[in-house]
Amino acid sequence: MYQKKKANHYRRGNWYGKPYLFFGDYLFAKYNTKIFKLSINANLGCPNRDGTINSNGCIFCSEGSASPTANSTQSIHQQMQSAIDGFHRGLYAQKYIAYFQAYTNTHASVALLKELYDTALQFDNVIGLMIGTRPDCLPDDVLDLIAQYKKENFELWLEIGLQSVHDKSLQWLQRGHTYSQTVDAIHRAVIRGIDVCVHVILGIHGESWDDMMETANKISRLPVKGVKIHHLHVIKGTPLAMIYNTGALPLLSCKQYVSYVCDFIERLRDDIIIHRLSGDQLKDMLVAPSWGLHKGTVIKAIEDELKRRGTYQGFLCDSY
Repeated sequence: MYQKKKANHYRRGNWYGKPYLFFGDYLFAKYNTKIFKLSINANLGCPNRDGTINSNGCIFCSEGSASPTANSTQSIHQQMQSAIDGFHRGLYAQKYIAYFQAYTNTHASVALLKELYDTALQFDNVIGLMIGTRPDCLPDDVLDLIAQYKKENFELWLEIGLQSVHDKSLQWLQRGHTYSQTVDAIHRAVIRGIDVCVHVILGIHGESWDDMMETANKISRLPVKGVKIHHLHVIKGTPLAMIYNTGALPLLSCKQYVSYVCDFIERLRDDIIIHRLSGDQLKDMLVAPSWGLHKGTVIKAIEDELKRRGTYQGFLCDSY
């Protein structure tokens, strides 16, 4: 089994020397240029905040933390142009992905969603559409709409907040949905040809190392194409901050997180594209842990640890 996995790893030509398959490298290999994501806040809110499911929101979420780079007071056109102006470097035309990031971007009628998505795709050099949402906000008619945007040489991604495969953890996070709902949403999206990326949080209070590794193992058995890995961090104005201020919330140290992420990556199917390895937040919004502000340092530590171990993504995956 080890020889099979080793050979499979070294056959991959788009890993760019990294011990994992990174989204930026995947895009560069496919389009032969760097692709920038234009973060959008479409003001669609969240059913876990507007009373549809609950009014308190997830334990880690506050107003303004879902997409700190997108200005909800601006139109989609203004937000995208502002982001493009910020990215502009040199004389060459850059390519972009319209990224509906803030809150739940399928929480509206099909007609309104189509209008919003179409508006974002009117920009020149937009070669993709990325939609962040919850698993319980993906009825069939919305998935049918999203599937209509699928075409050749176009990045169509549905980002679903899985967070954990353990319902006890989802309850503690006050997510308002179950793991089975996520599995159902993933399958209904994939059968329509939509690429799915799932979000995962490591370091959830009450989760053991075995619990986190079970999340990796179950993701590897699902038909997902991407994953975003975050550490649990505390944002100002959240229920989580209130718990943290009582001293009742242990958080992972940077060393622990690096170790857990490497363990996670080793168990992750080797064709799953890793979009993110660490959560980030604006300094004036972050309560803890402070090491999360140094994203580049964290990523380098992860890569160094995998190289030290001599392992890589999929090294311990049993889902071939």
